[in-house]
Amino acid sequence: MVRDLRVLVVGSGGREHALALAISRDPAVADVHVAPGNPGTRTIATNHSVDPMDADAIAQLAIKLNIDLVVVGPEAPLVAGVADAVRAAGIACFGPTAAAAQIEGSKAFAKDVMAAAGVPTGDSRVCRTAEEVAAALDAFGPPYVVKDDGLASGKGVVVTEDRQAALEHAANCQQVVIEEYLDGPEVSLFAITDGTTVLPLQPAQDFKRVGDGDIGPNTGGMGAYTPLPWAPDDLVGEVQRNVLQPTVDEMKRRGTPFAGLLYAGLALTSRGVKVIEFNARFGDPETQALLARLQTPLGQLLHAAATGQLAAQPALAWAEGAAVAVVLGAEGYPQDPVIGAVIHGADGPLADGAHIIQAGTALDDQGRLLSAGGRVLAVVGTGADLAAARNAAYASIAQIRLSGSFYRSDIAQVAAESAGS
Repeated sequence: MVRDLRVLVVGSGGREHALALAISRDPAVADVHVAPGNPGTRTIATNHSVDPMDADAIAQLAIKLNIDLVVVGPEAPLVAGVADAVRAAGIACFGPTAAAAQIEGSKAFAKDVMAAAGVPTGDSRVCRTAEEVAAALDAFGPPYVVKDDGLASGKGVVVTEDRQAALEHAANCQQVVIEEYLDGPEVSLFAITDGTTVLPLQPAQDFKRVGDGDIGPNTGGMGAYTPLPWAPDDLVGEVQRNVLQPTVDEMKRRGTPFAGLLYAGLALTSRGVKVIEFNARFGDPETQALLARLQTPLGQLLHAAATGQLAAQPALAWAEGAAVAVVLGAEGYPQDPVIGAVIHGADGPLADGAHIIQAGTALDDQGRLLSAGGRVLAVVGTGADLAAARNAAYASIAQIRLSGSFYRSDIAQVAAESAGS
């Protein structure tokens, strides 16, 4: 077992706060640093005002701090090559190279990988002109699925019955991937990999639409829960065999091995499990719910993946029960979020089994907690089942006051009611 690990987490959002919190609880971890972090991470780690997109600055910080493991949280720094710079400095890094991160950085690239690996996914067309877009929309028909080929912070996808809205979204993108619509419930399945061995986590489900009942525009995610009592018993094994391992093997065959967190967004369609998209990092807000239940020491696990030792890791250990994460959105999110408002109640007592993960927050010169982004924070509730976890999350988020803010009231509601019936 490795000991006295010094870990640097790169990023400033809710995912990075959740990662830093879980890593800090690993008995083998001596010290946790975050660059740049947020007011939440500074209560459990040391924050450093370094641009997460500056690969050389991140590498130099890791050298200066004598870091043993760098964990790159967001997708943009990965696509920009931060992990490459860290590895070039001789430091272990959890996160794929820039070349491998193209599995999220380009939807067209991901489709090509899936085709070569025989991974089940929807039919699609890559379009660069208005004429190509129109032809693809006509070919697939409604509901129209239009995806920005590049990074879009989880908000680059439009699913609509409105052909004009689909055309307008495509017109705002340099290149788009237009796909057939995949029916059925969506599932997020993360896997930790060292480029050879694949270790899947438990499935989770997130809620992308801004409003109750899945209405309104897509967001970066308004909440998530795990486990999924309604999911097929063999789902994880099936996805590992047919999606995750073939994809990792194909990336290795291409000379761009993927080592880090491979996120498979799945649709459980009437024709079987199909991949909607891949991400190259922990998903947000699913990470907040998953890490609340993961008992395997996270620092050691990510270090094993970063150093090619994942095959020697024991099976992941999970706490009994469930976890539900509910996101507090700022007024105007996702179109035009209002920032700079004072947050009240985030430091007060919470319901048993609940904790807060900060995301879009900042401190003013008086030490007051302010909103600084569209998704301000997430309240994570844990409990013996989904109903108990929901109660803990919602009882706690109701205590937080932020002018104009909102949250969905139906995160995990259907699943909890179904499990209790």
